[in-house]
Amino acid sequence: MGRNFDLSIGEFYHIYNRGNDKRSVFLEPKDYLRFFALLYLCNTKKIFHLSEFQGSTLGEILRVDKGAALVDIGAYCLMPNHFHVLIHEKTEGGISLFIQKVSTGYTMYFNKKYQRSGALFQGRFKAKHADTDEYLKYLFSYIHLNPVKLIEPEWKEKGIIDQKKAKEYLNKYPYSSYHDFIGKIRSERVILNREAFPEYFETKHDFEDCLKDWLEYSDEFTLENTKTKVEPSDDDPAIPQG
Repeated sequence: MGRNFDLSIGEFYHIYNRGNDKRSVFLEPKDYLRFFALLYLCNTKKIFHLSEFQGSTLGEILRVDKGAALVDIGAYCLMPNHFHVLIHEKTEGGISLFIQKVSTGYTMYFNKKYQRSGALFQGRFKAKHADTDEYLKYLFSYIHLNPVKLIEPEWKEKGIIDQKKAKEYLNKYPYSSYHDFIGKIRSERVILNREAFPEYFETKHDFEDCLKDWLEYSDEFTLENTKTKVEPSDDDPAIPQG
């Protein structure tokens, strides 16, 4: 699904893409860590090759001085067959260059590792403009709640069955920025620049309460009622079907 708008400096966007033919793009923990490293090292005009860091831990890579960032990242989540990133356009063309670098770098890594060729992701990345404050705040919840689909695939349509289990799963799921919002100290937090985004969550309890509201959402508490002017689409994993 193509975009009918340009990406503009100072605006916020939900960026996402899935594996070609909906295939899994993360097959083991090392694949997720590779993408984390790319989210950090590709966020600059400088050129880095991860081959230069062979033998380095993720923590060591995340301490590299990479210079000025192309974009500001507010949240992210990696799922087995797709990824989500909430981004602030900081420089002209920054998002496009950043995602191109990340996607190309990861595809080269994946194809070499798993002895395949060709495109890994489903065409050009998808983007939704967070053009209202309410929608932008919602995206912090939606992106971080994505992993719940792995244990309750229909929770958005039918409601959550076991909220305690869902929260425990989120607390254990390591492949998103969720942990940075609940106060866990880890090296991955340098991927984010939360200061570039509105401070919706003054404490971790504010963040947890917001997620809890969405886990409990009813027909009255759906994206349709946030007045975001977003049309649901089978190609858009970011829109809950309320």
